[in-house]
Amino acid sequence: MTSRPEHLPERLALISDVQAAEYISAGLLEGREDVPSIALNKVAETLPGDDVRLRLHRVRDLIDDALIRFRDERPTAADAWLAPRIHETLRLTRREAAEKGLWTYMALGVAPDYVVWRHLSEPKADGARGRVARDKFVGPHYKQAFSRLWWAAELFRDGADYRPVVMACSNQDMLNSALRLDVVDHRPTALALIGLMERGTVRTGREVNALTSAVNSAAATLMYDVLAPDVERDSEAVRNWILAAESALPSPRNDLPEGPDEARVPEEAVRRLVAHFEELFAEAPVRGRAPDGGE
Repeated sequence: MTSRPEHLPERLALISDVQAAEYISAGLLEGREDVPSIALNKVAETLPGDDVRLRLHRVRDLIDDALIRFRDERPTAADAWLAPRIHETLRLTRREAAEKGLWTYMALGVAPDYVVWRHLSEPKADGARGRVARDKFVGPHYKQAFSRLWWAAELFRDGADYRPVVMACSNQDMLNSALRLDVVDHRPTALALIGLMERGTVRTGREVNALTSAVNSAAATLMYDVLAPDVERDSEAVRNWILAAESALPSPRNDLPEGPDEARVPEEAVRRLVAHFEELFAEAPVRGRAPDGGE
């Protein structure tokens, strides 16, 4: 199995898809080879300055703890634990998080062993090895191993409260489906999806996929931000949270961390959309569900 990189620099870096391609071998994707970290770091672009957020060992220590904590569980269980803590540890702006090269470096230069552990598929019935999908190293934000966790935490948090993030990441179909949708950038929409999970209205992967598809389709004719307005985003709160990284303790391992001290999503807006989404889901085609709601 792929092992922890032996040579870790002090700071995070950027690496392009073209540069990364040289290091994503069949052996790495099958968990048989390590990334040649010395060679990789020679071509990576180290992030400048002395911003504490970009110190590599802060995030690597967090990943080490995740590997230990979940070593005897299904790897998918790590998502709900790691997502809020990755978000709180890095304290990125959305502009910074949109830098694809950072996440590629995280996957190849910081924790390729985690990517393989988390995303290696089961061996095939014919004896073929399991394999990690290439997009877990260099894919879009909703597929890449670490980017998907950061964006899940950013889009599903309720101000400083990461509890909705834990719920979202506890269901792989919600995590995989919702992150693709532009509508989840509207906070009441994101939390209304979580509200239907908390109620038990949607439970299975098929139900989650049917719900997110129906919500996204309805957005073409119904403006959710008009039906359920959000409060204005507080850039000052995010800026203060980022500045506080200099004196912040490591992200708590047993309790949830706290995100930026932004206003919570208006409860009435979420209630309105929960009711509307329930109606949409009642009419949505769910594979395996009879028209009367039975199986």
